[in-house]
Amino acid sequence: MITSTLPTPAGRPTDDTATAWALAARGGDSDAVDRFVRALHRDVIRYVARLCADPQAVDDLTQDTFLRALGSLHRFEGRSSARTWLLAIARRAVADSHRRTAVRPRTADVPDWQLAVERAQPRGLPGFDDGIVLLDLLDRLPDERREAFVLTQLLGLPYTEAAALGDCPVGTVRSRVARARTTLAALVTEAEEADTVVRRPGPDRGSSGWTYGPGKEGEGVPVAAARGRDAERDATLAGGTT
Repeated sequence: MITSTLPTPAGRPTDDTATAWALAARGGDSDAVDRFVRALHRDVIRYVARLCADPQAVDDLTQDTFLRALGSLHRFEGRSSARTWLLAIARRAVADSHRRTAVRPRTADVPDWQLAVERAQPRGLPGFDDGIVLLDLLDRLPDERREAFVLTQLLGLPYTEAAALGDCPVGTVRSRVARARTTLAALVTEAEEADTVVRRPGPDRGSSGWTYGPGKEGEGVPVAAARGRDAERDATLAGGTT
């Protein structure tokens, strides 16, 4: 059974490596199947957690994604990366789940999206608490902008692959990411003014605050959160040109 605790190989494999494993798995290589699943499991569970409103369904949908993928490997020809192909399957699995549950009564006015994301994040790593702050802000973005931001800035997909996954032009993805950055910057500033975002020093943070990223194309999302007499006043989300 595939679970969220499945370990991954040391270091993140390249897209070419993961795709090679998928192609080898298609040919019946059981070791390649194991490597393929381990290499991409974390990306899938993080992506599903950001699309799914039900925190209890994240593990099941992740497992469903891999079961669908393994059952469809004979049709995978490597025209896109294995990761893009797998995330497209995850997207369909979540959409199918939404359709199945659409007629069920809701138990809460607001889905606990933050809890779903928190469950999917690795604990005990530098910047974990800061990541939850960012994810809380991401929840306030429109769905399409949040997905574009997550794919390119958190999962590191190239804009071309994010566009293929979202079935939209590359320019649309770039626009959504840029608007997401603008919105996030405004939300951080608003949070600072409300004194709800507090800088916490840590081993991987600079003196100015937190850093998230960088994205696939060298883009970073730094956030400076200040408090106290000598605190900085500006909070920015800086990125490369899109």
